[in-house]
Amino acid sequence: MLDDIASVTLQTAIGGLGLRQQVTANNIANLETPGFSASRVDFESSLADALSTGSPTAARVTTRPTGDAAGINGNNVNLDDEFVLATKTGLQEKLLTGELTAKYGLISTVLKG
Repeated sequence: MLDDIASVTLQTAIGGLGLRQQVTANNIANLETPGFSASRVDFESSLADALSTGSPTAARVTTRPTGDAAGINGNNVNLDDEFVLATKTGLQEKLLTGELTAKYGLISTVLKG
């Protein structure tokens, strides 16, 4: 019942955002680790492409290095960028989980009659 295109799209996006939060937390945790290379999670364009074909389950979540220049210790984590990304991602997760909760609420109301 909850495998309609909207629900699957929301669930896929929430999963991608969850992974983004994990990767961002890992970047922050390794702020002082010499030679550490920060990563980013991408899924939005893949989700958009998959959605355009009507198959949001075909979306792929990928993790890649940022490619930002490294500092003296070989580490390229930028704490300001990581905090901004963590905040943005948290807000996006809140919005999407709210939409999914509202959808479940509507279904619950319909089922109760």
